[in-house]
Amino acid sequence: MIEVRELTKNFARHAAVRGIDFHVARGEIVGFLGPNGAGKTTTLRMLTGYLPASSGSARVAGFDIFRESLEARRRIGYMPENVPLYDDMRVREYLKYRAALKGLSPRDTRRRVNEVIDTCGLEGVHRKMIKVLSKGYRQRVGLADALVHEPELLIFDEPTNGLDPNQIRQIRDLIKRLSEKHTILLSTHILHEVEMTCGRVIIIDGGVIKAQDTPQNLVAGMRAAGRIHAEIAGDPEVIAPAIQRLDHIKRVTATPLEETWAHYEVLVDSGIDARETIHELVAQYGWPLRSLHRKDATLEDVFVELTRRD
Repeated sequence: MIEVRELTKNFARHAAVRGIDFHVARGEIVGFLGPNGAGKTTTLRMLTGYLPASSGSARVAGFDIFRESLEARRRIGYMPENVPLYDDMRVREYLKYRAALKGLSPRDTRRRVNEVIDTCGLEGVHRKMIKVLSKGYRQRVGLADALVHEPELLIFDEPTNGLDPNQIRQIRDLIKRLSEKHTILLSTHILHEVEMTCGRVIIIDGGVIKAQDTPQNLVAGMRAAGRIHAEIAGDPEVIAPAIQRLDHIKRVTATPLEETWAHYEVLVDSGIDARETIHELVAQYGWPLRSLHRKDATLEDVFVELTRRD
């Protein structure tokens, strides 16, 4: 559905996107992740025809996005981070207007507007002015706009931006339902949502793709594969260095708790479970131990590992 080759975008002397390559197969849900300023939005704007590329190529549904822009854009439903809505229009009126702009006939416009109002849960507000809608409903109107011309590909840039937890869950469930009929490229900062929604992840930083794979494979292959948490009583200036000297320990962080207790976060090498070794150390010195458990790595850990600056 999407084929990107050596795609580059320069703004004066700044290279926002640096010769990236990736693909999205038909029917996939792919998370497109990166820190602020990584090149995510610039890439999405190039794919949707809002920005020209400096070099490279990209195809959507077999159409070149630069030479065959209209054909490519007919197959794309795009929801930008800040949805540009007309506040002085009613929801149904706005969706009819957008459908007409996208080339739908009057008959198809009536059918599709009714369908997207139902799909996006806008039945209770379709006669209301957009300016009175909550943030959650405004996002739903943006989704309905992206869907109204029945595109094969949906591109969402931060679709849950500014929403509360309940609204985020509702949008996540809606995106899952949409994936049954559409290919989806999703950019978001909520990594937990990506793990629950996306079958594959692309991580970009500094305009360069750092990794692309399933969330499970990325977690399994990361350098810092997990953390061990322990609560031990004693002097942290003695205990932390003792743990640090054990094999396969990358970093130890001590946080004081009540009385003489402290919490220790122990970062270990990939594939290593050092709980038994830590327990033996604690028993050797007679330090009281009330908690010792392992926390498996998450997609957030992968993201930090690949994009941190230290």
